[in-house]
Amino acid sequence: MIDIDAQIGNLVALMLAALRTSAWIIICPPFNSRLIPRQVKILLAIGLSLPMADKVQGTLPDIGTMALIATAALQVVIGASLGFVTLLFFAAIQAAGDMLDLFGGFSLAQAYDPLSQSQNSVFGRFYNLLAVTLLFGTQGHMLIIRGFLQTFDTLPLDRALSMATLNRFLTAGVGEFFVSALQIAGPLIAVLFLTDIAFGLLNRAAPALNAFGLGFPAKIFLTLSLAGTAIAVLPRALEGLVDQAVRAVVTLSGG
Repeated sequence: MIDIDAQIGNLVALMLAALRTSAWIIICPPFNSRLIPRQVKILLAIGLSLPMADKVQGTLPDIGTMALIATAALQVVIGASLGFVTLLFFAAIQAAGDMLDLFGGFSLAQAYDPLSQSQNSVFGRFYNLLAVTLLFGTQGHMLIIRGFLQTFDTLPLDRALSMATLNRFLTAGVGEFFVSALQIAGPLIAVLFLTDIAFGLLNRAAPALNAFGLGFPAKIFLTLSLAGTAIAVLPRALEGLVDQAVRAVVTLSGG
């Protein structure tokens, strides 16, 4: 004879786990990409939640209408918070590309990106796509998934996030965001800055040469020629960012 209560409890646990996973997938890179169809994201959320249903069923709160709505909203908040913490670390890679565009003169060549439906810089978008490729190529996305699934052990359905811990991680994450972006783009930015100084001195010595007019194409040429210097440090930087993001998610969930 089928235990109706057990089946309902298992279904509710699956639904709540899927809500947390769906909110996480919508925000967390690389799964938040518009290149991934919506149907695939839904199937991925359900697929990741199925193994967790039996595990979290014992942590279900009292199944009532208001309690169920409150728990569902809580799972959405938890999933979105965990996804945003991961996104904060990965945004440093695109920020590094945006810095190169700003210092190299490519900021004037922003184009409309149909995937993000916004104006994106050239190197910023290129670094973002390169980071996603490296992430899938090195199986880093599996480490991110594993870190998220571990939150169902450390943060069951009947517990909420610590707001103090979340605030601390968001504050620290903003600092890591700027530091990581500077570490990736720093060498090329230093070269471009010295180039500006050199053309400034040349303009003082020979104003008739219009050194700043010559400096604009020269900086673009240097950026394109030395872009490999910044790209070379991207795999190691991405590995460090993945490790920091997973640690932050696990720690934030109480692990």
